[in-house]
Amino acid sequence: MLFNSEPFVLGFLPLALGGFFLLGRIGGTRAALAWIVLASLVFYAWWNPPFVLLLAGSILGNYAIGERIRRAAAAGRDRAARAWLTGGVAGNLGLLGWFKYAGFLAGSVAALFGRHAPELHIFLPLAISFFTFQQIMFLADSRSGTRPDCGLLGYAAFVAFFPHLIAGPIVRPGEIIPQLLAPGLARPRAGNLCDGATIFLLGLAKKLVLADMFGAFADVGFNAAAHGAAITFFSAWYAAAAYALQIYFDFSGYSDMAIGLARMLNVRFPLNFASPYRARDIAAFWRRWHITLGGFLRDYLYIPLGGSRRGERARARNLMLTMLLCGLWHGAAWRFVLWGGLHGAFLVAHAAWRRTGLRLPGPAAQALTLAVVVLAWVPFRAEGTAALVAMLRGMAGLNGIALPAMIVHWLPALGAIARPVPLLAHLGAARTLSFPEVSACLALGWGIVLGLPHVHELSERGRSLALTASFAFTVQALFFAPSVVPFLYFRF
Repeated sequence: MLFNSEPFVLGFLPLALGGFFLLGRIGGTRAALAWIVLASLVFYAWWNPPFVLLLAGSILGNYAIGERIRRAAAAGRDRAARAWLTGGVAGNLGLLGWFKYAGFLAGSVAALFGRHAPELHIFLPLAISFFTFQQIMFLADSRSGTRPDCGLLGYAAFVAFFPHLIAGPIVRPGEIIPQLLAPGLARPRAGNLCDGATIFLLGLAKKLVLADMFGAFADVGFNAAAHGAAITFFSAWYAAAAYALQIYFDFSGYSDMAIGLARMLNVRFPLNFASPYRARDIAAFWRRWHITLGGFLRDYLYIPLGGSRRGERARARNLMLTMLLCGLWHGAAWRFVLWGGLHGAFLVAHAAWRRTGLRLPGPAAQALTLAVVVLAWVPFRAEGTAALVAMLRGMAGLNGIALPAMIVHWLPALGAIARPVPLLAHLGAARTLSFPEVSACLALGWGIVLGLPHVHELSERGRSLALTASFAFTVQALFFAPSVVPFLYFRF
């Protein structure tokens, strides 16, 4: 079930909230938690009912292993605790590897030997990347003794909690389980309900009004490149800029909706986005983009690998390995690995630059950071090597620079750099006014992400004004859009 669909907004959400507070009043926190687990399983089953068994089995198995680890660690049996942790992590990664990466590995090996890839017919379970990370954290925290005590019900509610089940944020056991076990959890709180609903609706507006619009613009250029078109300079850059806005508004909008939903249920999620496109270096970008994923990779991968403790060469190796695995986590395809590798290289280059003691002026540093981030989104989005090469050729101007003849007629000086054409075939709806229309929309989008505070920095009045400005567009998109567009991170 999608947060941006009518069944969720008009059906599931009111029932989930109503049942939660009603059962909390009648039976207390445990009854409310049981309702949340049941509702979350229904939420997950809406997409593909058989995979509920996988989710439930994963929860039961990891809870049992976590208890084994906790008891062994508490008794001083470190070898047993380490063995159970290793087995549990290996089991989780094995499950993730089979469903998500078996086809990719088989295809890569087959291509290496010039063979046809075997048809494994493996269907990817929704959210397996996210709930796998959640449970690995639980096992690791069980060994370190930092996880809170909880029974099976509390743990099941933590993993299956529908606001974050599908695409995060990647919340830690110590952040969420104590909140879920709090005695007053299921008591309605007007402030949380109002704040949560406002944040949810603003996130919904990001998705329906902004992300889906920019996605339509990006698809035109990238799909043309995938079909072998010689895409020109402005069409290529506009598609890349539109995709950068699409993925930002799509995933930050999802994260805001998740935070808002949890707030309505009296649970506070951590911030997941903090205006990342305003970062002035690539390390700051990763402290602002998908914050909970970055924290997980730092604490459970980069630091255990050695971090920066063994010199700059080891640091560079650990950064590259962490980001390559980050890319692979996003999807079972080489384009995601390339994207991760690019960000690893950017982080290594940034560390080397910092050691020189030189600094760029703030605006120049921000422009450079934004440029490399947008460039790295191209392989992330492009479907295949041919599409990637076509997009990069266009962005480099190797297919020429063209502008609509109408624009060149209005501004004759542009004729010195661009050839006039009747229309840009691979931009927007390929109409006469597509270029100014897409230009205005891109200016609006980039003006929002670069010039305005994010949702969680806004005052109450600012949120009210933003909600008023977007509400009519959101309602129109929710009820009259021809189809429901899934969130991008649902595919990872």
